[in-house]
Amino acid sequence: MWEKINLESEKLYFNCIKKKLTITTAESCTGGMISSAIVHINGSSKIFKSSVIVYSNDMKNKLLMIPNDLITKNGAVSEIIAFKMAKNSLTILKAHLSIAVTGIAGPTGGSIDKPVGLVWIGIGTNEKIITNKYQFNGSRLKIRQKTTYEALKLANKTISEI
Repeated sequence: MWEKINLESEKLYFNCIKKKLTITTAESCTGGMISSAIVHINGSSKIFKSSVIVYSNDMKNKLLMIPNDLITKNGAVSEIIAFKMAKNSLTILKAHLSIAVTGIAGPTGGSIDKPVGLVWIGIGTNEKIITNKYQFNGSRLKIRQKTTYEALKLANKTISEI
């Protein structure tokens, strides 16, 4: 899986260089894995501005200005929270593109409505915010790796459309 992640990271680097874009991440369930994959690439400082790890709901509120009532009403793992994470990190952290992820990596913490492996990924640009829902399986590490890979892949797809 790491090889696939590294290939997507390299692709992201070259796509951002080509289009003169900067990137930021807002991560919950991946705990910094996406930003780590990006900075693994030599020269990543040319494209990578920052990352915020907002693992707790309190930090989603304090650092990304997501209203507590929105989190309480929808849950931290929801489309609207992924949307707000992508949108607000883009604005607050001042980049051209944002990657945001929120999910349940397990092995505990899931429910019937929101099972382990449920992940929402948000990608933000100045023109649009997109969100995609995923249901991954496997160990905690595998879910985090799959989330990282899919987030990088979705970011590359979004850049190709800019």
